[in-house]
Amino acid sequence: NNMEETNKNKNKYSIIIPTYNERLNIALIVYLIFKHLRDVDFEIIVVDDGSPDGTQEVVKQLQQLYGEDRILLRPRPKKLGLGMNCLHSWFEHASGSFVVIMDADLSHHPKYLPSFIKKQLETGASIVTGTRYVRSGGVHGWNLMRKLTSRGANVLAQTLLWPGVSDLTGSFRLYKKSVLEDVISSCVSKGYVFQMEMIVRACRKGYHIEEVPITFVDRVFGSSKLGGSEIVEYLKGLLYLLITT
Repeated sequence: NNMEETNKNKNKYSIIIPTYNERLNIALIVYLIFKHLRDVDFEIIVVDDGSPDGTQEVVKQLQQLYGEDRILLRPRPKKLGLGMNCLHSWFEHASGSFVVIMDADLSHHPKYLPSFIKKQLETGASIVTGTRYVRSGGVHGWNLMRKLTSRGANVLAQTLLWPGVSDLTGSFRLYKKSVLEDVISSCVSKGYVFQMEMIVRACRKGYHIEEVPITFVDRVFGSSKLGGSEIVEYLKGLLYLLITT
């Protein structure tokens, strides 16, 4: 019985959500996480890069609603983006034995969290990653160019790096905290490439990785942060990983 399994689950999950100008999304994503993780011990850590749009004020209201022990706000002075240094600073705040990292823009739907947790409990995996590229996974709201770019990036990475994971560029993942700390300590990339480096390094280190099909939905509010410079960064990162792993 799934309910019984969940109730026996004594793990705590730290859900880290990096934000920059996500005032319109953050309340909805928090609501959905609470809705889908009713029987799970979790905390939500919002790491905000000094959003000028009032994201932090919304998070403070959510703290009053759900409790400051369940929603932690960790402001940073400016837009520092993703990468190793950020994750290091996030760790200090995570009290769970598992860490989930997800986007604030609803492209990562909280409804998949129970299947991530269930998959980890069933398999004992060190990392569970969401994949768009298997049966019943997919992408909504992308134009053909964006789909081809993402798919091409993924195929290229698969061919060159042989990681044994079908979706390298996705970033919706659940990690054992100890594994995340170990993998991060060997990563050097920043930005878009960072997620790919993490999973490739984890594969090289021999960690047990499982996948769960997800449908990635293009951001509902706000503007996408992927541009031409990110694609160049990605290709440089790919070459770097090819040489160093």
